[in-house]
Amino acid sequence: MEKWSRLLGTACLLGILLTLTACTGGQSADGKVHIEFFQNKPEAKGSFDRLVAKFNEQNPDIVVTQSNPPDAETVLMTRVVKEDVPDVIGMGATDTYSVLGQSNIFADLTGEPVLDRINPRYMQMLNDLTGKEDITGIPYAANADGIMYNRAIFEELNLEVPKTWDELMDTAQKIQDAGITPFYLTYKDDWTSNLLFNALAPNIAGIDFFLQRRENEVSFQDDVMREVAEKTKAVLPYGTNDNFGRTYADGNRAFANGEAAMYIQGTWAIPEIRKANADIDLGFFATPTGDDAESNNLVSGVDTLLAVSESTPHREEALKFIEFLLEDENISQYIEEQTAFSAVEGIDQDDPALTELQPYFESGRLVDFADHYIPAAVQLNSLVQSFLQQGDVDAFLKRLDSEWDKVANRRS
Repeated sequence: MEKWSRLLGTACLLGILLTLTACTGGQSADGKVHIEFFQNKPEAKGSFDRLVAKFNEQNPDIVVTQSNPPDAETVLMTRVVKEDVPDVIGMGATDTYSVLGQSNIFADLTGEPVLDRINPRYMQMLNDLTGKEDITGIPYAANADGIMYNRAIFEELNLEVPKTWDELMDTAQKIQDAGITPFYLTYKDDWTSNLLFNALAPNIAGIDFFLQRRENEVSFQDDVMREVAEKTKAVLPYGTNDNFGRTYADGNRAFANGEAAMYIQGTWAIPEIRKANADIDLGFFATPTGDDAESNNLVSGVDTLLAVSESTPHREEALKFIEFLLEDENISQYIEEQTAFSAVEGIDQDDPALTELQPYFESGRLVDFADHYIPAAVQLNSLVQSFLQQGDVDAFLKRLDSEWDKVANRRS
């Protein structure tokens, strides 16, 4: 694990990161404590704006200001190098979080009372990412990766929600035979080509595979990953006549207008689809990845976690803001507006489109996204897109190994 604890492969840069002393918040001439809340989701800016305004009204001695720049993770890394770390950070449980979480950039929040109500499954995901027991991020909201379906089309064709991989392929064939596009694939945007891989790999290979890959104990060319690759490719014949010419925005509009029966996407797309057609009756099911329906897990990861800068002099006020965000009324407001899932136990998502997912949350059958464990520099999205265009499983898996090793060597 040691080589994964170094940032960007240079001891000089790591030394800078580990000795941060700067802070962005402060007490100004108005006598108030000013805190910067930096978060990475542009689609959540409005939701957080409303919550920040509410907090500021309730806490007249504290002023929270939201920052939400384009390409936020890159901006954050740049600010870290410049010793300009925001007081409170909202970000996804990505490789960037893993790197920063291992580098003492975020405060250790172990033992804070605010953690008591957090779903332990999501807490474990963050610990798995960083490889540390210290708690440097508080899960706030989660999302899910799966398959949306048009309930009207399924009812018209007398189809049931598939529970196994074979049933999924059989359902796709029946839909195609009826003259309807089974899957609206939007692979012009490379990140969408990775969604099925993200669902298959954690269920078939398991998250332990990626932890073992960090230690060079397994290879992407092993049989379990070959199965993942083959199944990722298997949906292509059931897409449109231009799978690599359609974008995410195209897919949202097309699916909203009934141009396909199924749509491989995340829960984050539901608000966009409803903007195009508020009356669509859509459902959402976990991607069936194998032959045993009971062993299938829903891919659900931490979409937004909350971290506190180790260098902020306003830890108390920062935690007060986080505690506010985690209050029942406020987290409920956020997940309703964002069609997300709460990481706070006891707060359920009751959107009718997501009723089929609730049993997975109740039983704890959740597994993290595969790409949360794959370094960003591997460029998984473009590798999967190229693989699906070319169709060469062996070349794809060898390339995954070689790109992973390049990143590992730079970090060592």
